[in-house]
Amino acid sequence: MKSIILASKSEVRKKILDENKIKCTVEPSNLDEAEVKKSLLNQGATPELISKNLAELKANKVSQKKLGKIVLGADSVIDFNGKLISKPINREEAMNILNLLNGKTHHLISSVCISLDGKMIWNYTEKAEMKMKNLTQKELKVYLGKISDENLYSYNVYQIEGEGKNLFSDIKGEVNTIMGLPIKSIKQYLDNIK
Repeated sequence: MKSIILASKSEVRKKILDENKIKCTVEPSNLDEAEVKKSLLNQGATPELISKNLAELKANKVSQKKLGKIVLGADSVIDFNGKLISKPINREEAMNILNLLNGKTHHLISSVCISLDGKMIWNYTEKAEMKMKNLTQKELKVYLGKISDENLYSYNVYQIEGEGKNLFSDIKGEVNTIMGLPIKSIKQYLDNIK
């Protein structure tokens, strides 16, 4: 299997690739995600379409500078009843998101795009269905108190491989997808590239 470039500074995504023996170098796209999301939301885009667009834009941006190299872009979003839930910008907003999701089901959408010479050559999106436990305000505050600022602002309100797993009563979907990379499909695709 060829070495790829990961267009993301996500340590979790890099770790998933390493664990699956996919050689990669990291080259973050530094895409202004907030601007792209705002523009797409103004056009009425669904959370899934936003996730797909961001993954493609990240991969293409890096791929244009790295000709002849396979570049993987990825993006994950929370879809709550068709509404995009963005990463919180402060702890108050994080608490509001937790209250919104509390006791309810939402979808975590992870999209990936593989680009070559600045153009998408493959993309894939996978969803996980996640039902949050019905937690008290005290339990939510205790949970938030255990989460570092870095994790809170990087991974949205939960990191499934960390404390976040304790928030859920039911999860339907692959853990790697929830962590940001639907690795089974990525491996299948990369195995078929000569």
